[in-house]
Amino acid sequence: MSDTPSPSVTPPPLTVAASLVALQGLGLVGVAIVQVAELDDDRRALGLSNAGFYGAYGVLLLVAAWGLWRCSGWSRGPALLTQLIWLGLAWTVREHVVAAVALAVLALVVLAGILHPDSIESLNSEDQASP
Repeated sequence: MSDTPSPSVTPPPLTVAASLVALQGLGLVGVAIVQVAELDDDRRALGLSNAGFYGAYGVLLLVAAWGLWRCSGWSRGPALLTQLIWLGLAWTVREHVVAAVALAVLALVVLAGILHPDSIESLNSEDQASP
């Protein structure tokens, strides 16, 4: 009996990371909805382009979260890149301490979950198993 987890079982750290990435995606989709709901006639193009960006990015994160939960190696890239962006955003809003700490902690927890040895093994085993 081996100690290595089966590739079909998502390790707990990766499950936590996938859940938080899904929350980030839902948050961005929520921002897109608010952008559309609060469209200003004078700045309609800007509002729609912002809503489109946040909506598309949110959907990408939701798909990446699903991929992480299924241990698909391709989903690691978008999730890691997003966390680095959120760490930069936390630094940018550092004068708003609560928001900065929340963004940074969220990003660091996701990074820890994705970079955990069990998560790396699970994501890599899926990559090696695919033809």
